[in-house]
Amino acid sequence: MNRLSEEAEKLGVALDWYQLNQFEIYYRDLVDWNNRINLTAITDVGEVQIKHFLDSLSLVPLIKGLSSRSFRIIDVGTGAGFPGIPVKIAIPDIKMTLIEATTKKTRFLEHIITKLQLFDIEVINERAEETGQNPEYREKFDIVMSRAVAELAILAELTLPLCSIGGCVIAQKKGDISLEMENSLKAVAMLGGRLSSVEKVKLDGLEDERYLVIIDKIKPAPVTYPRRSGMPEKRPLK
Repeated sequence: MNRLSEEAEKLGVALDWYQLNQFEIYYRDLVDWNNRINLTAITDVGEVQIKHFLDSLSLVPLIKGLSSRSFRIIDVGTGAGFPGIPVKIAIPDIKMTLIEATTKKTRFLEHIITKLQLFDIEVINERAEETGQNPEYREKFDIVMSRAVAELAILAELTLPLCSIGGCVIAQKKGDISLEMENSLKAVAMLGGRLSSVEKVKLDGLEDERYLVIIDKIKPAPVTYPRRSGMPEKRPLK
């Protein structure tokens, strides 16, 4: 994991030997489990370090810059744990929740969390539409993260109801996102959000331009949102 260490340092993320060992275990078990269940199309050690681990770690400086207190963070549609688990490894004192609708993937998540001896991390096996209507989780998170889940107009409905007022949504995006952002303005405003900023991610080895889209939560989301499972995708708020 030498490349991971060097490139993470360029991002402003210092990883000690214990954290690097956690990433090594994460990689080995990811590839092993991927032989049985579909977790990722990327299995080459170099590509995993760049496209999964480092891409996830690009959020860490932003998260650390928001506040020094212990954040409560949720990762919507985490898949094999990205970006949630790398962020948790890098910032061990945060409280992390991972949402994943596919049961087989949640089994891997529970396995790797135990294997890496991570604490204050929870896995929820359901769709984000359900979690967003659960009083235990609705508007309870300081930061809501999501990577490669949906376009912003859809993602706003899946994430903003989970975000506390004064918190923010961080969406990882790539390529030309200007039209996608324009099409999301109605949904973001309806759900109590406001587009705050877009930060470009500089990471060697990534072909596409990567961005972090930050949406501030400024008022409560209407109780009717998120709609029932599947509706945000079928009928986006545009």
